[in-house]
Amino acid sequence: MYVQHTANSNSYLPSVLRAFAFSLGIAFIGTMAGVFVPPALFLPLVILEVGMLLFAFLLRRKKAIGYTFLYVFTFISGVTTYPIVAHYLAAIGPNPVLVALATTTVVFTGLAVYATTTKRDLSFLGGILMAALLALIAISIFNIFWPLSSAGMLAFSFIGVLVFSGYVLFDFNRMKHYGVSAEEVPLMALNLYLDFINLFINILRIFGILGSRD
Repeated sequence: MYVQHTANSNSYLPSVLRAFAFSLGIAFIGTMAGVFVPPALFLPLVILEVGMLLFAFLLRRKKAIGYTFLYVFTFISGVTTYPIVAHYLAAIGPNPVLVALATTTVVFTGLAVYATTTKRDLSFLGGILMAALLALIAISIFNIFWPLSSAGMLAFSFIGVLVFSGYVLFDFNRMKHYGVSAEEVPLMALNLYLDFINLFINILRIFGILGSRD
């Protein structure tokens, strides 16, 4: 019974990947639109983005996240990513930014393939990753008031890469072993989008720190 349920549920995995790919496209449009957004609006948009994320997290068990929510969120996320990308474009140039994006894509794809082909159940990672994520958030808040050194930020970014790489493994492996219902497709696509964008930002930060030392 369980095996049949999982096999049927896995038929929605392509739907998750399509929604995820579409989310990345919408985020890219949002990043392009960020050029035209007044600087004063970025902080309110970040607050809105965090609020939407908390809403999605609190209601995830009710599967209340729809496609409209997913695409509105990823557009706003793309807009708020623009200042980060613009900063590194100015600091280290376009080539390292493109290499960071390519690196993220390769790492994400490799982890996804491993997580969906291995017979191991990686659900044990959930608690570890959540604890690590909360620690990263705490350090991020600390960094606002007491900025980390360049070496400290480099270490923070490497840990971030490990954590979000772990989430890529965890999310794909969970879909393989426990399946995805039709109602869960937007939520799982949102999870993959957050894995990808956070992996990219951390890899980009590493490239930026190393590039500024040259």
